Amino acid sequence: MYVLGISAFYHDSAVCLLNQGRILAAAQEERFTRLKHDSSFPQNALDYCLCFINYDLESVKAVAFYDKPFLKFERILETTLTFSPRSYLPFIDAMPIWLKQKLYIKDIIKRSLKKTAKDKNKKINLKNIDIVFPEHHLSHAASAFFSSHYSQAAVLTIDGVGEYSTASYGLGRDNNIEIFADLKFPHSLGLLYSAFTYYLGFEVNDGEYKVMGLAPYGEPKYIQLIKDNLIDIKPDGSLRLNMNFFSFCTSRRMINDKFIKLFGLIRRDPKMPLEQKHMDIAASLQKVVEEVMLNMADNLYEQTGEQNLVLAGGVALNCVANGRVLRESKFSSLWIQPAASDAGGALGAALACWHMYLDNKRQITDRDIMQGCFLGPEFSSTDIKYFLENNNIEYDYIADDQNLYEKVCGYLNDKKIIGWFQGRMEFGPRALGSRSIIADARDPYMQETLNVKVKFREEFRPFAPAVLEEDAQDYFYLKSKSPYMLLVDYVKDERRFTLNDKDKNLQGLDKLKSVRSDINAVTHVDYSARIQTVNKEINPRFWHLLNTFKKLTGYSILVNTSFNVKGEPIVCTPSEAYNCFLKTGMDILVLGNFIVRKR
Repeated sequence: MYVLGISAFYHDSAVCLLNQGRILAAAQEERFTRLKHDSSFPQNALDYCLCFINYDLESVKAVAFYDKPFLKFERILETTLTFSPRSYLPFIDAMPIWLKQKLYIKDIIKRSLKKTAKDKNKKINLKNIDIVFPEHHLSHAASAFFSSHYSQAAVLTIDGVGEYSTASYGLGRDNNIEIFADLKFPHSLGLLYSAFTYYLGFEVNDGEYKVMGLAPYGEPKYIQLIKDNLIDIKPDGSLRLNMNFFSFCTSRRMINDKFIKLFGLIRRDPKMPLEQKHMDIAASLQKVVEEVMLNMADNLYEQTGEQNLVLAGGVALNCVANGRVLRESKFSSLWIQPAASDAGGALGAALACWHMYLDNKRQITDRDIMQGCFLGPEFSSTDIKYFLENNNIEYDYIADDQNLYEKVCGYLNDKKIIGWFQGRMEFGPRALGSRSIIADARDPYMQETLNVKVKFREEFRPFAPAVLEEDAQDYFYLKSKSPYMLLVDYVKDERRFTLNDKDKNLQGLDKLKSVRSDINAVTHVDYSARIQTVNKEINPRFWHLLNTFKKLTGYSILVNTSFNVKGEPIVCTPSEAYNCFLKTGMDILVLGNFIVRKR
């Protein structure tokens, strides 16, 4: 029995396919259309998922959409009336797409399924397919709890806004989730972070992680200013925004002139250089968000008495805050949905439908059900060879896997930058060793090289380490597995270098000039790292590559960043990987067992 989950029309459309509660496939629409964060109806992702069952639509029991559109529309009308007449412009902006699409999602889903059936010459009886609409935060909660390996856990979801909720507190047990409290719009930790993202000159719903990466370059000088003026934080983690400083309910902007006057600095144009004050503001915001998340977690612990916590929602991608929740909250263990934002809502909607609407029991194992997030398309050796030869691309083919790993590790040891394209594409925002760009973490200049010559992005952006799971504590203080690159912890003291007086006094982006550790390319300026631990069973090819590098160099760690450039989605196909390889400073491209060099 199959269940489909869909997220669409808001941010990062996606589709997930379940078979008896097991994930068969999941993908974001952006990977097919090449439009980053594509929010259109995910027809390409739907077709990809359905190909796994040979488009047998007669076997699809239900389709679950990840929120309730009419309830969200009600909130928009209510907000418009509350802030009228100042809310006129946002209402006018929103209405066309609502009147054309968002209010007719059930019809759009039916038309899409009928079109697919017709195109593939398959039968379909829409009367036999239930279309259900879990609430937005229930979809987030389900994506976290039902994907975890916990039979029961406290559930915390935090994002910008769903229908009315901006955060929810719940309890998951077996095949049920109870949401017993929430925060309501416009009081939102996610929207607070987005407002500062906008103020600092980054794109909302895309640049929040840049603000997180910028924070360590600054000093948190403005924490009290933020608390005194912008946000009232309660001990239980609930909060209220002072709407006198925000305009996202009444205009096309996130903030107003009063917000700008508070910090005494105009909104940064994206083309303007970053100043120290920008970094200090980012550092202050990050500390405030961490405090709120810790308060929320500890309050939830007191409410539920559970030892396990699961997280989802866009704010759950703040891996610095996640690390603090793991280290400092009262919970014993933490699991975070890897596709924590709206894309994961498609998965959560399907899981909520399977377990709660259809009342199917969970089968708990000692591992989460995400399969390493390797849920997207893959390409066989035949596919890759056809692409290379059809385009007259010279290559070397190494049939033996171990010989391939040794060859690639030799290149890495020679400071080459490698595009690594293997197996099924990742679902979610992180490249985890399937569609990755990899390099030697020991090279003190590799961060600059990657940012400038390969990724074409801001110089301050850090890179993540991929490390053998069994060796992680040789490099970091992390005491937990982190297979999905969602936890930040710190480089061990014995790997840090003693800075001279000049380096100790560096400020702002000048901190990049100092070499801080023997794995400098993955050591942020505050000695932190967003860690990926690589498991041999879940991610065997990447594990063997790291293990081979360890045999060669003594280091079982590499830089791992997503196979794309700034402004583009992660590559999906061999053709996209090759084009990205050509237009960047990568040295080697490895497609399966095929090696391509620049000539």
